[in-house]
Amino acid sequence: MYPEILPYKVEHLPVSDGHQLYLEQSGNSQGLPVLFLHGGPGGGCQPWNRQFFDPKRYRIILFDQRGAGKSTPHASLHANTTQHLVADIETIREHLGIDRWLIFGGSWGSTLALAYAEQHPEHVMGLILRGIFLCRDEDIHWFYQHGAGRLFPDYWLDFLAPIPEHERYDLVSAYYKRLTGNDEVARMACAEAWSVWEGRTATLNADARLAAHFAEPYFALAMARIECHYFMNHAFIKPNQLLEDAHKLANIPGVIVHGRYDIICPVDQAFLLHQEWPDSELNVIPAAGHAASEPGIAAALVQATDKMAESFA
Repeated sequence: MYPEILPYKVEHLPVSDGHQLYLEQSGNSQGLPVLFLHGGPGGGCQPWNRQFFDPKRYRIILFDQRGAGKSTPHASLHANTTQHLVADIETIREHLGIDRWLIFGGSWGSTLALAYAEQHPEHVMGLILRGIFLCRDEDIHWFYQHGAGRLFPDYWLDFLAPIPEHERYDLVSAYYKRLTGNDEVARMACAEAWSVWEGRTATLNADARLAAHFAEPYFALAMARIECHYFMNHAFIKPNQLLEDAHKLANIPGVIVHGRYDIICPVDQAFLLHQEWPDSELNVIPAAGHAASEPGIAAALVQATDKMAESFA
């Protein structure tokens, strides 16, 4: 990855319904514009996310989605849907005076990138996507109800712990009731359990630092509340929408990077997308899970951004 850099401009951009988005730019102000879309939803950006891009060639744009990171109000579910986020991306593009840009997104960021590109293909010059998450009911069910827990039974028991046994037939609903309830102790306990379950399972090899980050109360509350809100509402998209609308990506070049042993978002989702999007290149990383921080995935993503920069020079 490229060396650490600081933003040359930071602002809080007002959007609809009382939300303000943290927005930053780094790298070359005259370079190829690239928008980084973080995961979650609710995850927020981190300083190291800037390091996927050559700062001499890229105008690197990061923002925290509604309710996430440094955006306000924190962990808010009000007017927080996929449609709102797609509209926010257009607001940012117009605010920055950009006609077409490269979109880079991982996990939920890949979901949002696809939703945006399929709605506004005329403004997208290319896509770099990691850990494809199609956000179908079956994908949510795999990780939060039946599937992934069989591979991590010890971590799964901790995820089940805050929920009474008689409510475990629908864990997303049970968590949602507590994450949006008035009992602050229960809300924070569920936020930590929800977020830590994801942090523990994100890498092929255990990463204590990543798990600790997911356990931080400020991060966990936004991550858990916003994720659960979206998953309760089927990500605010139609069933199988992202695959059915993939034909709208025609002539948009893309790179898909996916870990072979991704437990959060199994790799079949990447194959399905690649089949529906002939202009994409699929790169399956053999010794990796889900996280962008894993060496093989990070290297492939940097290689993809370098290749895009050269092709659009």
